Amino acid sequence: MLGRICMATIYEVAELAKVSLATVSRVINGNVKVSPETLKKVKSAMDELGYRPNTIAQSLASNRTNRVGILVSELSGPFFSNMLSVVEQELRNAGMHAVIAAGHSDENSEKEGIDFLLSCRCDGLILHIDSVSDDYLLELYKQGIPFSIINHRIEELSDRCFTVDNIMGGYLATKSLLKRGHRKIAYISGPSFKEDALLRLAGHKQALTEYDIEFDESLHCNGNYQEEGGKQALRSIYKRNHDFTAVVCANDEMAVGAMYSARDLGFSLPETLSIVGFDDLIFARYTYPTLSTVHNPISDMGSMAVKWILREVYKHKISEELINVFVPEFIIRRSINTI
Repeated sequence: MLGRICMATIYEVAELAKVSLATVSRVINGNVKVSPETLKKVKSAMDELGYRPNTIAQSLASNRTNRVGILVSELSGPFFSNMLSVVEQELRNAGMHAVIAAGHSDENSEKEGIDFLLSCRCDGLILHIDSVSDDYLLELYKQGIPFSIINHRIEELSDRCFTVDNIMGGYLATKSLLKRGHRKIAYISGPSFKEDALLRLAGHKQALTEYDIEFDESLHCNGNYQEEGGKQALRSIYKRNHDFTAVVCANDEMAVGAMYSARDLGFSLPETLSIVGFDDLIFARYTYPTLSTVHNPISDMGSMAVKWILREVYKHKISEELINVFVPEFIIRRSINTI
């Protein structure tokens, strides 16, 4: 006997479940509550018939596409891949799909990425941005475009912003070395146009001030948040000033680069040079020596940004309280010593 060739219809589902077409429509769209018993009957009928809702028709009827746009700086590297994995999985668990674009830390590219996501009729956006202005984001808000923000805070939109306390993170990184007797501490910061880089540097300076140590510009160099930038930055500092026993890097990728250059320059790690990172990426546990670093809960921030979208755009009930500002934690490993 030949199997079913034609797609099952909503009429057949209603007939098998012994409910009205309107009831089946309510179950499919999920925008009106039905009793658990009715929900079970309709879903059983759909499964038995192999019925698949027409997603295009659904989106036209509900004015929803079940698509959420995600904008990040880059698609490569462990920092964003970890966050994107969590965000995509949480959206999928809720029946939504992610559409992803990269802004490359450039204002025009970020705006183009946002325009692209909006052209895809995304119901809401999750933005990890570096370059667009607060005024631009406030204009999106005034236009009624729903979005949440990761790693950036705008006071007027603080309920939808999810960040880590970067000043505290920078403070903890440097304080960990000061407590162990280090007084000559070099610092490799991220790009000066990035908000988190400036805040982490401010935390570094705050820790120095607490110990009555003047910030020494000769022990500071801007990096680019990449391994090669860490290599070059440490060499640049060393050319100007040999007198340091430790180096704090504004992210783990630069810390790995700094480790490479440090050995090339004749340092022994951590005996003659201690190194600290920021982010606690997975490879920090496998460097030699293992990297002491500040845990940056980027995946948790991504999860909160998703929950905001689910609550505000799709009206899902979110039982947990959303955390807007995360407290960083310093992770001690073997890359630092006491002098």
